[in-house]
Amino acid sequence: MSEQPPLYAVPEPRRRRIPPLSQGIYILPSLFTTGCLLSGFYSIIATLNHQYRLAAFMILVAQICDILDGRVARLTRAMTSFGIQYDSLADLVSFGVAPGILVYQWALRGFGRWGWLAASLYVACSALRLARFNVQIGSVEKRHFLGLPTPAAADVVAATVLLYYFFGGQGATNKHVSMLLVIFAVAGLMVSEFRYFSFKEIRLHHRHPFPVLIGLLLTILLTIGAPEAMLFLGIVTYALSGPVAGTVRWLGRRRVALARAVAERTGRSVAQ
Repeated sequence: MSEQPPLYAVPEPRRRRIPPLSQGIYILPSLFTTGCLLSGFYSIIATLNHQYRLAAFMILVAQICDILDGRVARLTRAMTSFGIQYDSLADLVSFGVAPGILVYQWALRGFGRWGWLAASLYVACSALRLARFNVQIGSVEKRHFLGLPTPAAADVVAATVLLYYFFGGQGATNKHVSMLLVIFAVAGLMVSEFRYFSFKEIRLHHRHPFPVLIGLLLTILLTIGAPEAMLFLGIVTYALSGPVAGTVRWLGRRRVALARAVAERTGRSVAQ
């Protein structure tokens, strides 16, 4: 007798083919991304050692590395999916976890439950902001970010810590109600729909009006004289630019809608 196949043959599971990194990776952008990651990790170590000023400074170093890896990748046309994912993971550590631990140890620990809830909310909103950026990276305009970028949110925390020590702050800071409110506000801005200028299309090698040069020189001189204060002023201004610009656009749309409504009513009364 010939063997017959079973009536109910179980199909073999389809194996998903994982494409190998056959084309390799770009070394230079990846090195800057690694520098961003290591700077954020060292910031965590400094926070655990109660070196809060150093921890804030390392977050700024991570910010510089993050800017350089994007610039280098665009200039050398070395942007890959691997680089985007690696950069996102590094940003989560350097601009999500590291500032969250810093702000909790430095100012929020004395609030107990509300302190670690605020810090954990900041970390969660950072992850959500990065995930939304990765999903929308090919469908949004390059001139603006949707929501406050995670590096800018981390800079708010770092600049606040540095400004505190710039004015001679010493010892533990366990009663900062203002910092509790700031961290909630920054977390909300990251997942908001406000648009922020991305600075990606600024061309310094193009011609600009003469007053622009004067303004840059004054900014550089003030930054050299009081770097902590200028950093705090600049990053807070940028963080508030999204809600302010959104409010101005909303008022403009309301004014246009009101003018149209008045024009329609006036036209109807004249026709009657």
